Amino acid sequence: MTVNDDVLLVHGGTPLEGEIRVRGAKNLVPKAMVAALLGSAPSRLRNVPDIRDVRVVRGLLQLHGVTVRPGDEPGELVMDPTRVESANVADIDAHAGSSRIPILFCGPLLHRLGHAFIPGLGGCDIGGRPIDFHFDVLRQFGARIEKRADGQYLEAPQRLRGTKIRLPYPSVGATEQVLLTAVLAEGVTELSNAAVEPEIEDLICVLQKMGAIIAMDTDRTIRITGVDQLGGYNHRALSDRLEAASWASAALATEGNIYVRGAQQRSMMTFLNTYRKVGGAFEIDDEGIRFWHPGGQLKSIALETDVHPGFQTDWQQPLVVALTQATGLSIIHETVYESRLGFTSALNQMGAHIQLYRECLGGSDCRFGQRNFLHSAVVSGPTKLQGADLVIPDLRGGFSYLIAALAAQGTSRVHGIGLINRGYENFMEKLVELGAKVELPGKALG
Repeated sequence: MTVNDDVLLVHGGTPLEGEIRVRGAKNLVPKAMVAALLGSAPSRLRNVPDIRDVRVVRGLLQLHGVTVRPGDEPGELVMDPTRVESANVADIDAHAGSSRIPILFCGPLLHRLGHAFIPGLGGCDIGGRPIDFHFDVLRQFGARIEKRADGQYLEAPQRLRGTKIRLPYPSVGATEQVLLTAVLAEGVTELSNAAVEPEIEDLICVLQKMGAIIAMDTDRTIRITGVDQLGGYNHRALSDRLEAASWASAALATEGNIYVRGAQQRSMMTFLNTYRKVGGAFEIDDEGIRFWHPGGQLKSIALETDVHPGFQTDWQQPLVVALTQATGLSIIHETVYESRLGFTSALNQMGAHIQLYRECLGGSDCRFGQRNFLHSAVVSGPTKLQGADLVIPDLRGGFSYLIAALAAQGTSRVHGIGLINRGYENFMEKLVELGAKVELPGKALG
């Protein structure tokens, strides 16, 4: 029998117990790698996870003449951008694949080369994340954009200029675009209603180390004073709070006990409060956080996702799996991505009782309330989950299906597990370390 690396057999019903490590945040590391393009000297990035998004950006950097090599310690990359050059359109398209990160190359390449090419972009299908706004922002800086059959061609006939931008919604991607473009633009850029996630703050730290002048106000306004030149940086990426929370939810759903080395309290405070309300237990030390199910019944809750410092949308899907085991009715109101609750249909096939609604339930009205999106859910529990055939829809939904399969009785076939590699480093090895009974068809893992 040949090994199918895109299907995982999961034999459920075993608590996950043991220790795993999370490294640098998926939502920071690839963007910090793009920032290296802006420098006139090499940059050194530490705590880099081995995930697909990192490999995509590494390939794109190398296509543009950046030398990328391992550093002296595990998880360290050294990037030398002193010979940036244009890349072949077909090569860019091949390397980008389904990633949306290439859109963030625009500003740095316009500064370094005066032009850039961006292929059609993919990413997780969890709702509208239009790239048009990125191009609108770049036009405000002075870029010219031409739509072609194979993508978008951008030019900067003269130095980009600072501008005033107000985001209609505090989008992380749009905030990153402005930061990576404004730091070398002429004059001052004022960005209001900006995203202020920990990963955004860490990217600002990276840019400040390179010589950027960036001020964050308390009202979600970021002011960037453009400089003539940036150097390199030496930076250790903050840990991935989203992966840490996923493993915490896995411990809760499987009645397990997982020590997540690298998990940090400060960036997870909102999650930790909710975890405790549900009935989960945790213990924090200097090296990480231990998460476990303390026994007894889990409690139903009302939960509303929001931008930071609210409850992160990426925490929602894994926790919903645990909430299928809570007593009573839990109400979920998703306010960030309109289609993020679509993954629950597969949980219902496994025995969960989850009803979706178009109304804004359990909280304030949101921008999806009058637009016919199924963006609220009522979870009735506890319910026993049964193994099933599952097809992974997106990154967080995919890990949530793994959690459900691990918590269920019987065997599940999880298809499309390659998508999980986008944001979870060595997740199959970690599952085995935690005692999960999983196997690739034709090859036992644990």
